[in-house]
Amino acid sequence: MTPQLEICAADMHSVHAAADGGANRVELCSGLAEGGMTPSAGFVAAALKTPGIKVHVLIRPRPGDFLYDDEEAAIMLHDIKTMRELGADGVVIGALTPDGDVDMVLCRKLVSEAGDMNITFHRAFDLVRSPKEALEDIIQLGCHRVLTSGCAASAQEGVEMLDRLQQQAGECLTILAGGGVSPSNAAEIMKKGGVHELHASARAPLASGMRHKHQGVSMGAAGTDEYTRLTTDTDIVNQIAHAMRTNQ
Repeated sequence: MTPQLEICAADMHSVHAAADGGANRVELCSGLAEGGMTPSAGFVAAALKTPGIKVHVLIRPRPGDFLYDDEEAAIMLHDIKTMRELGADGVVIGALTPDGDVDMVLCRKLVSEAGDMNITFHRAFDLVRSPKEALEDIIQLGCHRVLTSGCAASAQEGVEMLDRLQQQAGECLTILAGGGVSPSNAAEIMKKGGVHELHASARAPLASGMRHKHQGVSMGAAGTDEYTRLTTDTDIVNQIAHAMRTNQ
C-alpha cells in the first residue's frame, strides 16, 4: 500500500508546510499543547483553499477526558455539521463511557452527522479499557481509521500493539500510527507496527516577526515565550515522507 502521511496542523503556516513537504493530509486543530481541540471555521475554510492536500478536522470541545455530557455532545454535532457544510474531507471524532469503552450511542450520532465524510476515531482509543473490543466497536461504527500510539506513550513504544491492531483490523479500517513520530523513527514504526499511515506534528520553533517585544508578559502560563511558537516545519515533513517512501 502507498504510504500516507498526515500532519497535525494548528495554523496556516503548518498547513502550507505540510503541503510543501509532501504530506497527504492535515488534521486541523487548535490548542495542541492541551492535546488538540476543534479549530475555528475560519481556519478550516482557509485550509480548504490549499491545493493538493486533504483536510480533516478534529472534533473535540475541550481538553481533558473523553467523557462528554449532553451539552458537549450537542457542540460536537454542531461542529461536525459546520465542517461538512464547509466542505472538509473528513472529521476526527471519539467519545468514551465512564468505564473506558467506546460510547457507541454518542459515536453513532457523530458518525451519522458526518454523512459521507471520511471518519477517523482519535486517540481516545489509547485510553480504552480493552483495545481489542474497542477496535471491533469502531469497525462496527463504520470509521475509516483509528489514530493511535498503540496505547503507549509513543508510537515507537507501541509498535507491538500497533501490529496486533492492524492484523485485527485487516481490510476493515486503517491503523494511523501517531505519537512522537519523527524522521528518525518513522521507518521503524511502519516496519515493526505493520502500518502504512503515520501522523506527526513535525514541529520546530519559529521566531516572531515582531520588532517591538514587551518581555515579561505572558498570554497563558507564566514564563511562556510569546515571541516563539512551535509550528510545522517543511523540512521535517519532507524527511518523514522520505523515510516512509524508502521503507516500501
